Amino acid sequence: MDLISIIGTILAFAVLIVGAILKGTDVSALWNPAAFTIVFGGTIAAIMLHTQGRVLKRAMGMLGMVYKPPSLQPANLISRVVGWSEISRRQGLLGLEPQIDAEPDPFIRKGLQMLVDGSEPEAIRSVLEVELETREHADLNAARVYENAGVYSPTMGIIGAVLGLMAVMRDLTDPTKLGHGIAAAFVATIYGISLANLLLLPIGSRLKALINKQTQVREIVIEGLVSIAQGDNPRQIESKLQGYLV
Repeated sequence: MDLISIIGTILAFAVLIVGAILKGTDVSALWNPAAFTIVFGGTIAAIMLHTQGRVLKRAMGMLGMVYKPPSLQPANLISRVVGWSEISRRQGLLGLEPQIDAEPDPFIRKGLQMLVDGSEPEAIRSVLEVELETREHADLNAARVYENAGVYSPTMGIIGAVLGLMAVMRDLTDPTKLGHGIAAAFVATIYGISLANLLLLPIGSRLKALINKQTQVREIVIEGLVSIAQGDNPRQIESKLQGYLV
């Protein structure tokens, strides 16, 4: 679990509540069912209209990565690649066959299988790069779902505020209700802006950072497997792959 992301999410809600208290606002005033329905329901509706079903499904599936990101350790991966190169030099490429079944990552498993099958270096690079680009494109599209939602939710908040003010303006005969009515109307604006800037946009940015990290790891895999297929020395492979570490 990513403790920082969990703390950040909790802090996002705490900031609103503590801020309201410090401003002298009753915390219960932050709850408004109508505003909640307009902002959250409207944002979901806009995203469903904006996004293809498969992309939306992928985006929902990737949400867990924010709080439980995949273990991405390029330094350890480089050590594994160097180990594979040493095995191939001692036992030949067929010596890597046991590594295939033990490998949980399907991308790495596919590359190792091509290596064991004796595929040409450029063939390995070509096939894996196509898969890399396809996965990256699909993942980035899914991450943009949250960024797009972060664009829509403030607008939904404004719509909710305007509808609330319209309701207030219809009953101006009782001035005592004006303050409460106007305050309730602006709750929708709080929902929209907070949802965008405290959750949706940060989630989108976080996912894009994780996707970029995954791409880097897969590039290490591609370069390492191609180097093994070319028969490069393990030390040369290690020196080459170290360039990915910054």
